[in-house]
Amino acid sequence: MTLTASGPSLRVRTRQLFEQEQRFIAPGLQTIALLSELAIAEARGVFVTDLDGNRYLDFNAGVSAASLGHAHPEYVAALKAQLDRVTVGSYTTPARAELVELIASLAPGALRRTQFFSGGSEAVEAAIRLARSFTKRQAIVGFTGAFHGKTAGVLPLSDVSWKDAVGPLAPALHLARYGDPADLRRVIEEDAHGTIAAVIVEPIQGTAGNIIPPPGFLSEVKSIAAEYGALLIADEMITGFGRTGWMFGCEVDGVEPDIVTVGKGMAGGFPISGVISTDAIVAAEPFSLPSASSSSFGGNPLGAAAALITIRTIVRDRLTARAGQVGGFLLEGLKRLESRYAFISRARGRGLLLGFDLVSDRKTATPLAGAHCQTFFRACLDEGLILMAYNARVRIHPPLVLTEDEARLGLEALDRACQTLERVLP
Repeated sequence: MTLTASGPSLRVRTRQLFEQEQRFIAPGLQTIALLSELAIAEARGVFVTDLDGNRYLDFNAGVSAASLGHAHPEYVAALKAQLDRVTVGSYTTPARAELVELIASLAPGALRRTQFFSGGSEAVEAAIRLARSFTKRQAIVGFTGAFHGKTAGVLPLSDVSWKDAVGPLAPALHLARYGDPADLRRVIEEDAHGTIAAVIVEPIQGTAGNIIPPPGFLSEVKSIAAEYGALLIADEMITGFGRTGWMFGCEVDGVEPDIVTVGKGMAGGFPISGVISTDAIVAAEPFSLPSASSSSFGGNPLGAAAALITIRTIVRDRLTARAGQVGGFLLEGLKRLESRYAFISRARGRGLLLGFDLVSDRKTATPLAGAHCQTFFRACLDEGLILMAYNARVRIHPPLVLTEDEARLGLEALDRACQTLERVLP
């Protein structure tokens, strides 16, 4: 099993198509797409192939979306079969009826009701509306480093540098320091005046660099929220459905949220998201009024079929357990790299959600300069490895079907990329 050498001189057709598209597509694409300049011809399993025939190991998986990898045969068959039946509408279909029952059987505790949406921001905004409907309060507290989307209703809760430039930002949305229960309590008291509808938290912060909170943090957040009569919203867009080695990321601390948002990997990359909660909470008005929580494309027949086959396969093939096993193997490999290269620090991970920092000084935790990070990203690409390695916090989230042999291949490519970076550092 090998990866194809893929330096810039071997990506001619790929770069030509990328440049052709750039003449008409609007700016603002994901950084990984812009820096890689990749144009993909096809993808199978954990590998993608560009227009020049170069083969890459995909440690990005559409930012954790491609749970089953690419072109999984049963996934493809299920979507083709649904295409032949019906693809649009909010009416009940066999796939959606089975899907909501399956989710109810897997979700923590009493969470058994699901409403579907099209993307992450839409689902998180719906979760906030649900919390406000139930508590009859307004304020929401999130955490620094979080990312819950870019739409107006959640942007204040997302740690993006440019959000103030597109204001005004929605009020009654506050931030506490991630991992710090004492600061959460301070923000509730001082900024929200002791009255909040919900606390929203990522069990592991993805965009911040796959950051794992201190043990017991989620339990403390749950307790504090309950103390103030607020709900706990767990944003499991990335951590849900097996990625962490648990079906849901909040289960690591034995926490049962009041509301869970899901998406990305739940449908293998098909754009569908969801809000899961209890019978009592989803009955709250105005959320429960007809059409009040609906979405034109959420839960459509094709999306429901995609989510059903994805989650069924995760359960049947024990991909949650595999994520824990192969993720542990990958983490051991990252720690070996950390012991070998002075610019790698804080190798971390839970399941197949891993990361490490690129630093110029471990003692001061000084991030490596952006230009050097991009050198590392391109070195990984030239070694046939795709991952979010273009800034100081490197993120790794391959498909859940990754094997140990494929993980070893990725670690070998990472090692060679580290050697390239080591040669150019002062």
